[in-house]
Amino acid sequence: MKTEHFSKNIRVFHGRTAPEEATLVGYGAIIEQLSLNIPFPARLSLISYKRRAYETESWVFYSSKNAFDDTLYKHLVFAIKYEGINLLFFKKLFDKLNPKDIKEIVQLEPQGLYCRRIWFLYEWLQNTKLDLPDLSRKSYVPLIDEKLQYATTGIKSQRHLIINNLLGVRDFCPMITKTPKLEQYINAKLTEQNNKFLKGIHKDILLRTSAFLLLKDSKASFNIEGESPKSMRAARWGQAIGQAGTKDINIEELIRLQQVVIENGRFIEMGFRKKGGFVGEHDRITGEPIPDHISAKWQDIDQLMNGLITTNEKLLKDNIDAIIAATVIAFGFVFIHPFEDGNGRIHRYLIHHILAKKQYSQQGLIFPVSASILNHIDDYRKVLESFSQPLLDFIDWKETNNHNIEVMNDTIDFYRYFDATKQAEFLYDCVKDTIENIIPEEISYLIKYDEFKKFLDNEFEMPDKTVAILVRFLEQNNGKFSKKAREKEFAVLTEPEVHEIEKYFAHCFYKK
Repeated sequence: MKTEHFSKNIRVFHGRTAPEEATLVGYGAIIEQLSLNIPFPARLSLISYKRRAYETESWVFYSSKNAFDDTLYKHLVFAIKYEGINLLFFKKLFDKLNPKDIKEIVQLEPQGLYCRRIWFLYEWLQNTKLDLPDLSRKSYVPLIDEKLQYATTGIKSQRHLIINNLLGVRDFCPMITKTPKLEQYINAKLTEQNNKFLKGIHKDILLRTSAFLLLKDSKASFNIEGESPKSMRAARWGQAIGQAGTKDINIEELIRLQQVVIENGRFIEMGFRKKGGFVGEHDRITGEPIPDHISAKWQDIDQLMNGLITTNEKLLKDNIDAIIAATVIAFGFVFIHPFEDGNGRIHRYLIHHILAKKQYSQQGLIFPVSASILNHIDDYRKVLESFSQPLLDFIDWKETNNHNIEVMNDTIDFYRYFDATKQAEFLYDCVKDTIENIIPEEISYLIKYDEFKKFLDNEFEMPDKTVAILVRFLEQNNGKFSKKAREKEFAVLTEPEVHEIEKYFAHCFYKK
């Protein structure tokens, strides 16, 4: 590879303004110089003209003492060392270069850590072999630096003396960067805090809490999709969520779940799509698609989903953090969007499935993440768009006769090698909200309800159904009987009894 001069002095770069003029290096510099057809990383690396280092949301500044020779190899070394492994970048780079170029790079330092990593990545991503002999007499080095990114235990590649500790397999392998936020969450051991809290709760309360949360989560999952399902439909999906973790995920199980979600498939082609797909709107006049998210090409779905399922099996066997594993699989599924309909609810089911398989809650209580997602719906949309929006400029599509879209270029790599860091941080936010707020609030409510019900049983021998109606009325009217309730459903109560009930309701539900 003869091209030199990858570094570029910038202040404004593709719509981003840097705090100071500096030299663009690493992945950003190579993408720009070689015009690779991929989005730029969320944060770009710059070498300052001064001896100082700092970070912002969009930039990472390195001291001038980190300056290096302006060659492709040195930029690759810098990127791997400081920015981590970007599989999408390497796949597009290797597609652009020829095997001779890569061989020349590897032979610059054939025993070196970075050349060995580049060599392994080329043969792994391209599913081919360079005309190079196997290495010997060197110790193994991990492909992924676990100070920078999350990794699995790994499998040794004897040819390269590399430990392949990637999260996934060739056909599906997202990456997640280690951020201070994620590390803080993992070190906080939220699930241990949750289980410690649950141990003090009576088993009957836990069982009822679990039943209510299943229904609550099911309804929330439909509401996220803009649907208001009938109670029986929500209850059936709640039962499916309750079975999460009991069955292995495979193609047949995913199709079964779609049938549970959809029920009436008269207007939908069930199973994996055999046509294009997108999420968005249609122009009201012309019917032209206005996509917010473009799904994977239907021709790639089998390959992507087989890769996702294999990666799921790999992560379940590994000791990797449960939330990291759930992020990779669940968000990978929804980005691929393999079905015509039902993708969102199955995406959230997969979160339940992996948390259950990883025994994230030792008490058998499901995590109502959909309820938390619904509470943070704007953040949820933003985290989905953080994947979808940057890709719109790199996907060529045309409108079909029925106002769908047909993708014209090769897009499979976007769906198998994406960065899922923002999605992992969001999912951990939801788990924290669930553990600290949603589950305790529901348990607290049931304890208060039981106390109030016991009072009504002792004083008025009131049937359970009537108690439920009374509580609902009082909740809707700030703890007071409405005039309608006094004159109809509870006309048999005397005025002193009404005041006594209102007083005890306040004692149970409003006491601090």
